Amino acid sequence: MAEILVLVDHTEGVVRKPTLELLTLARRLGEPSAVFLGRNADTATEALGRYGAHKVYVVDAPEVDELLVTPAVDALTQIAGSTGPAAILLPSNPDGKETAARVALRLESGLITDAVDVTAGEDGPVTEQSAFAATYQVTAHVTRGIPVITVKPNAAAPEPAPVTPEVEKWDVTFGPASAAAKVLSRSPRERGDRPELTEADVVVSGGRGVNGAENFAVIERVADTLGAAVGASRAAVDAGWYPHSHQVGQTGTQVSPQLYLAAGISGAIQHRAGMQTSKTIVAVNKDQDAPIFELADYGVVGDLFQVLPQLVEEIERRRS
Repeated sequence: MAEILVLVDHTEGVVRKPTLELLTLARRLGEPSAVFLGRNADTATEALGRYGAHKVYVVDAPEVDELLVTPAVDALTQIAGSTGPAAILLPSNPDGKETAARVALRLESGLITDAVDVTAGEDGPVTEQSAFAATYQVTAHVTRGIPVITVKPNAAAPEPAPVTPEVEKWDVTFGPASAAAKVLSRSPRERGDRPELTEADVVVSGGRGVNGAENFAVIERVADTLGAAVGASRAAVDAGWYPHSHQVGQTGTQVSPQLYLAAGISGAIQHRAGMQTSKTIVAVNKDQDAPIFELADYGVVGDLFQVLPQLVEEIERRRS
């Protein structure tokens, strides 16, 4: 079977969910091989093998922690040049997309970003994407070189396929250009108990209709009941009601959860572009003509301050 390279996204060896999704997708195309950069590869190997990685290329060099992006570019380029994979899959986050663009340029290959699905085709991997602010769904495939593809989180449910991976240490040559930008310091990001916005299976978002920072407690209560991440519209974050890091939209974070609940959000095109690929969309808005209802799978016309507490009560009742 053809080899498919998957760049591992991890924190101190703990593999993040998008990588497990990529390994699941890679098995549709061929035989997955994981490319792991950094320390604690032993911690990650078991998880990678559990989701089908037949081989783990380990790049453990000081440059991985000292340099920005370029270690992954150098590693993927050199490994791909030696092994000739049928495709390279990366997570569709800022680092992943920058790495993918540089790798595609060096390999003189085609690049596809923000795929929401990947399947095998007669001429190589076929992707599905949202285009023009999520107005159209597009299928595409690379026509030149090794396909380099970034895939959005939640494009596939991780499915175990246990194997015992072969671990291969890889010595990467880092060129002078790789040292153009260096990491001077690092500080851990503060994280709460809720899942990451981009990786969450469920996202509950509030908009202008929440009418104040103090009222976001209603949104947070629903999110905590569902084990969800909290999002916000641009209007809400611009008003200072919720942090900008939680903005969902074309100029914020793009999400694709299994369930997206939009409360008090009108559904402007800017917001729709950031959440339209969600599998199921539920809208709560007191304006029956709000554009969000054109997109929603289920809609409730009503005051969110009456509807959401009833939703929480019903969820808790069914769980008890």
